[in-house]
Amino acid sequence: MKKQILIKFGQRVRKQRLKLRLSQEKLAEKADVHRTYIGMIERAEKNITLVNIEKISKALGVPIRSLFKD
Repeated sequence: MKKQILIKFGQRVRKQRLKLRLSQEKLAEKADVHRTYIGMIERAEKNITLVNIEKISKALGVPIRSLFKD
């Protein structure tokens, strides 16, 4: 069973990515991660590290806390 925090985090990343009209590939490029990694995060298949959380939040232009906050 997937952890709720991974699901919520992935949903927030996807929502922000779509808001910015970025493809998963473009976000991965901006965050300097592999292109398949973004999809895995959005589907809650990866337990993301703090380093990559920071990379993704910077690439999305949002504070880290906004990817966790309800």
